[in-house]
Amino acid sequence: MGYTPQEVQRNEKLSIFNGASSIIVLSLISGFIPLFAIEVLNATNSQIGLISSLPSIMMIMSMIPGAYWLSRAESKKKFTGVNIFAARFLFMLLLFVPLIPVSNPAWILVVIIALMNFPIALATLSWQSLIGDLIPDARRGQFFSERSRILTIVGMIVTFVAGVFLNLFDKSNPLPFQLLFGIGFGFGILEVYFLMRHVEHKEKQKPVQQKLFKNLTMTFKHKPYLYFLTCAMLFNFGWQMAWPLFSIYQINDVHATALWISIFTVANQLAQIASYKWWGKSADKWGNSTMLFICALGMTTAPIITIMTKNFYVLTLTNLWTGLFVSGTTLLLFNQLLRVSPGENRTAFLANYNLMIAIIGCFAPQLGVLLLEHLGMIKSMSISSVFRLIGGLSFLFLAFYFERKKGGTVGTGTLSQ
Repeated sequence: MGYTPQEVQRNEKLSIFNGASSIIVLSLISGFIPLFAIEVLNATNSQIGLISSLPSIMMIMSMIPGAYWLSRAESKKKFTGVNIFAARFLFMLLLFVPLIPVSNPAWILVVIIALMNFPIALATLSWQSLIGDLIPDARRGQFFSERSRILTIVGMIVTFVAGVFLNLFDKSNPLPFQLLFGIGFGFGILEVYFLMRHVEHKEKQKPVQQKLFKNLTMTFKHKPYLYFLTCAMLFNFGWQMAWPLFSIYQINDVHATALWISIFTVANQLAQIASYKWWGKSADKWGNSTMLFICALGMTTAPIITIMTKNFYVLTLTNLWTGLFVSGTTLLLFNQLLRVSPGENRTAFLANYNLMIAIIGCFAPQLGVLLLEHLGMIKSMSISSVFRLIGGLSFLFLAFYFERKKGGTVGTGTLSQ
C-alpha cells in the first residue's frame, strides 16, 4: 500500500526534525572527539586511527545479524528508534571517561566509540530501508538535497557555537566537553521522538526475506548495483584513508584550537549549503555517476591542498573549497545507492553496501596512520589523493561505458541490465 501525499509530506517534515536533532548530536559530540582524545586524554596517533576504523569493524559485525533482525522486525521505525537510543546512551557515557582512574583513559574512549557504533550501524541500515519506503523515488532527489541543506545549516551553527564555547576553557579541561556530551544526549532523545512520529505502513515480511545469506549473495547479480558498489569501494578507500590524518594534522601539526576547528567545519558546511541544490540539478541532467566523477576530482585535491599550508586563514579557504565536493559526494552516493537497490529486498542491498564499505573502513584509516608513521604526512596524504582519483575515474568509466554504451538513462543515473 502506497503513502498518500499528506503522509509523504508529514514524513518529510518529521524527517527534517529528526535529522536536525541527529546533526546536533553529531556536531556537539563527534565533531570534537579527536580534540577531546588528543588534548584531554592524550591519545596517540594509533588510537586516533582506531577511532576512525573501529566503527567500520562494528558495522561489519552488525550487518549480518542486523539485516536478519530487520527482516523479521514488525516495524522498521521501532527497530531504528531502539538502536538510535542505545547509541545516544553510549554517547552520554563519554562524559565519565575523564573521571575513570586509569593510566590511559584514551583506550576507554576507543572502546566506547567501538561499542556505540554497533547500534549506530543497525540504525543506519534500518533508517535507509525505512526512508526508501517512506519517500517516493520521484521525490528523493529534491527532498534529500533540501533536507541535507537544512541539516548542514543546523550543524554549522551548532558547531560554531560549540567551538566558541570550548575556546573559553583550557584545551585540556574536560568539563566543557562533558557538558556538550550531556546536551548531546538530550537532543538524542528528541531524535528518537521525531522518528517515532513518522507514518509507517507495516507490511508482512515475505518468506524469501528470511533467506538472508542467499539474498546478500544475489545482490551481486544485479548489475547496476554491482557496478556502483565496485566504484564506491574504490573511492571510499582513498576517502577514508585520510580521515584520521586530517585530525592529526590540524591538531598536532597546525595546533588548531577548538574555535579554529569549528571555523574549518563551518567553512566546509557553508560550501555544502551553497552547492547541494546544484549537485542535485546537475545529477538530474548529467547522471549521478558523471557528477560523482566531478565530486571525486574535487575530493582528490583535499589532502594535497591541506598539507600545503599551516596558516589558519588559508586552511579555512581550503575547507570552503572541499565542502563544495563533500556535499555532492554524500548526496549522490546515497541517491545512487537507493536508485540501484530494488524495492524488493532493499534491506539486503543496503546491508551488503554498508558491509562492503565497512570492510574498506576497517583498514583504510589504519593504512593511512601506518603510512604516516613510515612516510610522513606529505607522502601519506598524497597517496590518499591518488586512490581518490582512481575511484573518481571508475565513476567516469561507469558513466560512459556501462550507463551510456549499454543504454542506461544518463539523466537519472540508472543502469540497464
